[in-house]
Amino acid sequence: MPNPTAAMLVIGDEILSGRTRDSNMHHLAQQLTSHGIDLSEVRVVADTRAGIIAAVQALSAAYDHLFTSGGIGPTHDDITAEAVAAAFDMPISIRDDARALLQAHYDRSGQELNEARLRMARIPDGAALIENPVSIAPGFTLRNVHVMAGVPSVFEAMVASVLPTLTGGAPLLSQTIRIERGEGEIAGPLTKLAEENPEVSIGSYPYIQNGVYGSNIVVRGTDGPQIDKVITALVRLFPDVS
Repeated sequence: MPNPTAAMLVIGDEILSGRTRDSNMHHLAQQLTSHGIDLSEVRVVADTRAGIIAAVQALSAAYDHLFTSGGIGPTHDDITAEAVAAAFDMPISIRDDARALLQAHYDRSGQELNEARLRMARIPDGAALIENPVSIAPGFTLRNVHVMAGVPSVFEAMVASVLPTLTGGAPLLSQTIRIERGEGEIAGPLTKLAEENPEVSIGSYPYIQNGVYGSNIVVRGTDGPQIDKVITALVRLFPDVS
C-alpha cells in the first residue's frame, strides 16, 4: 500500500525576495520521511489572498496532506488564516479557546492582549488547534490543511505537535555510494539497473571535487533488503565505489 502524500506551501514575500532563507521545507521533509509520508511538491507564494487561496485549493485536492508555513502572526500582512478559510468557504472569527491561550500567556508575561495580538486567535469554523509550546499562538488544521507559523523554531514545534496525529506509512530508507566517474560514463548502467528495479528510486547527484568528476548515487525505498540488493549490484558494476 503506498504511503500517504503531502505538499508544502511556503507563504511570504520575504522568501521570494531572498531576504529570508527558508529552512522549514528541509525540516518538514526530514520529519515526513521518518513518519512514512511522502513529500511530493513544494510551492512558494507571495502574501496575496488570491495566490494563497488558489494554491491551497490545488494542493489540498491533489495530496493527502498540505502543510503551510508563514502568515499567521499579528500584523496586517498575516493573511494566511483568512485565505485558508476562504479556500474552503468557511467563516473565520476569534475563537474562545485560542483567545484563552493567548490571554493566559500575556497575563503571565505582564503584557496586554491587544488588538494586534488578538489577530492570532482567528480560527476558521471547524478547525482543530495545533499546539504551539514556543510562543503559545496556535496553528490549526482545517480538513487536510495544517496551517503553521513561519518562524523556524515555532514551525518545528508545531510539526512535532501535529505529526503524531497523522497516519503514516513505511519510513523511507536510503543508502548512498560515491563513484568517482562522470555521469556520462555511468548513465547507461544506471538506467538499466533502475529499469530492473522499479521498486526503488535511484538518483545520481554529480559533483566536482579537486578537479575530479564524480556522483553520489542514492538508492531510496521502503524495502531495506531491496535497497541492499541494488547497492550490491552497484558495487559489482563499479568496483571503485566508496
